[in-house]
Amino acid sequence: MSELPPLPVTFRPGRTRGILLTAGAAIFVVITAVALLLEKLGPGERLSFILTGALMFGVLALLARVRVVADEAGVTVVNIASRRRLAWTEIVQVNLRPGDPWVFLNLSDGTSLPALGIQPGIAKAKAIADARALRALAEARSAEGPQG
Repeated sequence: MSELPPLPVTFRPGRTRGILLTAGAAIFVVITAVALLLEKLGPGERLSFILTGALMFGVLALLARVRVVADEAGVTVVNIASRRRLAWTEIVQVNLRPGDPWVFLNLSDGTSLPALGIQPGIAKAKAIADARALRALAEARSAEGPQG
């Protein structure tokens, strides 16, 4: 087993996050510039352009917020529209199979939770390393029990 990362540790798709936030900012700037440069638009139409750009940025920011935070007590999985806190003992298995879009956590209640904070889309090697680190942490922490 590899050396465990020091806790707390945050896993997130850094390149994907950078691309999403950069694209969101660029979209907002371009739409705002268009709204301000078009002379035939009234104030309400300009405002609707700007709000549309802000909405697009907001959606991309939501997509960029995904992460998995591991600490001494457990794991917090932050997905697009949800956040879930898990104790180490709730995590039975950490899976990232070939072709999976992100890591899946098999839980002690028989369900599976997607963890979008570790995804092999742009940085496959980093995602595999992050999944292995989270798996090693889960195995070590589950074996220790709730006392740590």
